[in-house]
Amino acid sequence: RFEAPSPFDYAERAEVLIVTDVKRGDIAQLAGAYARLIAAAEGGTLGLFTAIRRLRAVHARIADRLARDGLPLFAQHVDPIDTGTLVDIFRDDSRASLLGTDALRDGVDVPGHSLRLVVMEGVPWPKPSVLHAARRLAGGGSTYDDRLVRARLAQAFGRLIRRADDQGCFVMLSSAMPSRLLTAFPPGTPIARVTLD
Repeated sequence: RFEAPSPFDYAERAEVLIVTDVKRGDIAQLAGAYARLIAAAEGGTLGLFTAIRRLRAVHARIADRLARDGLPLFAQHVDPIDTGTLVDIFRDDSRASLLGTDALRDGVDVPGHSLRLVVMEGVPWPKPSVLHAARRLAGGGSTYDDRLVRARLAQAFGRLIRRADDQGCFVMLSSAMPSRLLTAFPPGTPIARVTLD
């Protein structure tokens, strides 16, 4: 096994905010939070969802409002454009934002100012299935789930800092984010539990 220290100064270039007052299951509140965060960042936001249904509902509620403010919003599973083209559009317009699911969490490479905010609507727990149950049993039970979620969080956070001069913020819109999973983020990264305001 080989391990090397990161060349990035996460303490100065990134932060993690866990928003504690967005009620789980309240689509209006979730959409309002996304709209406010995207507007505050003036675009440059990658919004990640654990369910396509919630992604579509949030997009439907905020796309027109953001567009009127000059902040285009694109979405995987909504716009009839392939994912690669959506990412290219997002990369080329620093005021654009992009909503998506795990394919975007794992496959977006947008260094620089075009990506300065990553927002996740919930903790990316694994979906229950026969295959997951078998892997969980073989991998140590809840320890396996925690490893999997930490890897997903690290992957999403890793979208922010791709070069030494990148900077950004990672926001989790879930008060149910367990403290034990915060080790997913690089040492030294400031982490705070805050209200949306």
